[in-house]
Amino acid sequence: MDETVGAAWRVVVVDDHALFRSGVKHDIGQRVQVVGEADDVATAVAEILAKTPDVVLLDVHLPGGGGVAVLKQVLERQPGVRFLALSVSDAAEDVIGVIRAGARGYVTKSISSAELVDAIGRVAEGDAVFSPRLAGFVLDAFSGSIDVASVDEELDRLSTREQEVLRLIARGYQYKEIARELFISIKTVETHVSSVLRKLQLSNRHQLTRWATDRKLV
Repeated sequence: MDETVGAAWRVVVVDDHALFRSGVKHDIGQRVQVVGEADDVATAVAEILAKTPDVVLLDVHLPGGGGVAVLKQVLERQPGVRFLALSVSDAAEDVIGVIRAGARGYVTKSISSAELVDAIGRVAEGDAVFSPRLAGFVLDAFSGSIDVASVDEELDRLSTREQEVLRLIARGYQYKEIARELFISIKTVETHVSSVLRKLQLSNRHQLTRWATDRKLV
């Protein structure tokens, strides 16, 4: 791809890791216009609505509700914004979840800089872009090989906040760390954990972690 081809595309980078955002901006900044960045759902929605980018590079797991929440809130008000999910996760649940919410593509963070710039351009022009293995999930979902309704069936029992707490618990976070990460009290964390265990019919934190790991939610 020519160095000047992507220069017109305006991009917002949404990821909760500052170092990763910095790396992405450095790698693609000479070939697209990075006009904004955000690290959680509320900030992302505000930044995207303010900057009206051509493409949003969107991480799937974000504080405040995840990438799906960003998609829903933005597309309700600015349906013309195009999203390209960029995540470390290659779980079918994550891929299908954001595509159902309106993302135009999904690539993993192992993608090269040149491939990412190319993917941004293709999404900006209306194409759908997927990493090769992930494309299979989407094709299977639409062909009926994967029951899309059942993919999130158990997760859908949980509220957005409960899903956030679940993922952090499964990653080994302590209650006080979760409280700090999500800007809630430790007692609220305990309440959410109890609710998650009840809804998923699990008995303890160990079972919860295994449940999330088996579904590649971490």
